[in-house]
Amino acid sequence: MSEAIFPVPDEWAETAKIDNAGYLARYQRSIEDPDGFWRDEAQRIDWIAPFHTVKDTSFDAQDFHIRWFEGGKLNLAANCLDRHLEARGDTAAIIWEPDDPAQAGRTLTYRELHREVCRFANALKSRGVKKGDRVTLYLPMVPEAAIAMLACARIGAVHSVVFAGFSPDALAGRIEDCKSRVVVTADEGLRGGKPIPLKANVDAACTQVPVDTVIVFERTGTDVPMVEGRDVTWADAVAGQSEDCAAGAMDAEDPLFILYTSGSTGQPKGVLHTTGGYAVWVSMTHEYVFDYRPGQIFWCAADVGWVTGHSYVVYGPLMNGATTVMFEGVPNYPDHSRFWQVIDKHRVEIFYTAPTALRALMREGDDFVTRTSRASLRLLGTVGEPINPEAWEWYHRVVGERRCPIVDTWWQTETGGAMISPLPGATALKPGSATRPMFGVKPAVLHPESGRLLEGETQGALVLADSWPGQMRTVYGDHERFFQTYFSQYPGYYFTGDGCRRDADGYYWITGRIDDVINVSGHRMGTAEIESALVEHPLVAEAAVVGMPHDIKGQGIYAYVTTNAGTDNSDDLRRDLVQWVRKEIGPIATPDVVQFAPGLPKTRSGKIMRRILRKIAEDDTAHLGDTSTLADPSVVDDLLANRPKR
Repeated sequence: MSEAIFPVPDEWAETAKIDNAGYLARYQRSIEDPDGFWRDEAQRIDWIAPFHTVKDTSFDAQDFHIRWFEGGKLNLAANCLDRHLEARGDTAAIIWEPDDPAQAGRTLTYRELHREVCRFANALKSRGVKKGDRVTLYLPMVPEAAIAMLACARIGAVHSVVFAGFSPDALAGRIEDCKSRVVVTADEGLRGGKPIPLKANVDAACTQVPVDTVIVFERTGTDVPMVEGRDVTWADAVAGQSEDCAAGAMDAEDPLFILYTSGSTGQPKGVLHTTGGYAVWVSMTHEYVFDYRPGQIFWCAADVGWVTGHSYVVYGPLMNGATTVMFEGVPNYPDHSRFWQVIDKHRVEIFYTAPTALRALMREGDDFVTRTSRASLRLLGTVGEPINPEAWEWYHRVVGERRCPIVDTWWQTETGGAMISPLPGATALKPGSATRPMFGVKPAVLHPESGRLLEGETQGALVLADSWPGQMRTVYGDHERFFQTYFSQYPGYYFTGDGCRRDADGYYWITGRIDDVINVSGHRMGTAEIESALVEHPLVAEAAVVGMPHDIKGQGIYAYVTTNAGTDNSDDLRRDLVQWVRKEIGPIATPDVVQFAPGLPKTRSGKIMRRILRKIAEDDTAHLGDTSTLADPSVVDDLLANRPKR
């Protein structure tokens, strides 16, 4: 199935902004004349002051730096709002679809969104927030999340959005790391009909990390405790605020946002993106990957707590004058038709979601899809993880009725936007392949051990040989960690952490993480972070976590746990450990399997042989490899004999 090829439909080849010849010519120019190419692309942005240098970058350890569009000044909120007011001020900017379809939604025009952003920006300023200050956003998928992000961008504050599914401890760690003094949250969130106690979580986090101000949007109207002098409702914060707020002039390299992503060490990484390069990259990729034309209804079904929500719910669409759908709910509430009902309700033309959602919906049968029209759809997309060919074929055949191309995009929090992706009018599709690089992206495949550059059809470690405008600039507060994580393993290259296969046509197929990060439902979790949470349990001596195949989530979490001597390794303890991790990190990190292990397979130097643990978790026990170097090979026999039933 993975060898099937779907040619570009004739109508797409004729009408798309970029056909195959156009792709090849632009890509060649972007590699051979990057300054000229990016100088032209940067004109899609309104600059307050022009840049004098397009690109000044080096991945070399002795002269490591990444700078784009130096000297340029801009404001990203103005690029998303102000410049559209004259031509499309009364056009819908955000269509909000609530969790409960029986509840009324909201539509904000560009003019209304501009007004609300200015009022909230002034509210932040009245509470002492200034350029460079970090503001933590812990919000449900409501328009106020986008308003708060854009308000920060307007005044130069650096937003740090924390996914509303994270626990109080995880939230506290992120507040503390970026030294935020202001938190914006809601009384509660709603997800699948269930309330999420966001304000209570913030209060719990603030017992660990005190802050000066908590602004509370009243989503459900439930009674929540308010701390005098610290807490204020959103309505009270914006009451009386002016609808005018000057858009500050930001340097191209001024920070725009911090977004935490799991690393292979326990401490989450604060990925920092700057303003100018990110703006150009996200605007360009949104326009070209989705062949976007103003007036089309665009729906990226991601949460703003993840980078996909930043780039393709908020910034990319709004820079391009799009109408963007914000969805508060989940794919299976009230039933498994919800996605397709929303598409019909709002006449969505472009739909972008994660393979994990598609696999879950595919499992429920075609009827939930086919009972809806979906006639408005013209393009489908996937994001967050590789899509297996079976799910791709189902998406194409059942959801898109064989008439909608699928753009299977590969990218990362660190890259800002899509890096390897089909263009719908240019690229013949192969189910499961991210296909070809975006303009300016120079992928390479290296031998994972030797670092040798591999040519032609091959498989190995995916690296990037040069910078691109949307590249992250640092790990907040730890620039050395930035270099060590991404540039030290293969000198001269950015290491993605992913493995890939390149086929005879030059198409790239992402094969999954090759570092200590697992991809659960399209969200990256550091194994070390989960291990640290387990080891904090008073009965746990040691833990090792690996990924395992999961029909719905892509990868599940398999935890090997060594308990303290004399502990009763009961099913009750197993359940307790699962709940412990949920509390420490959040439901996203819930272990799927906990296996008690009297010992872990270690080398004589004490290093855990994760390769063996992965093979056991994957049920690939015939290929454990050489175990003779282990300090105690009998540990493996015990692990094999005592695998939990699944």
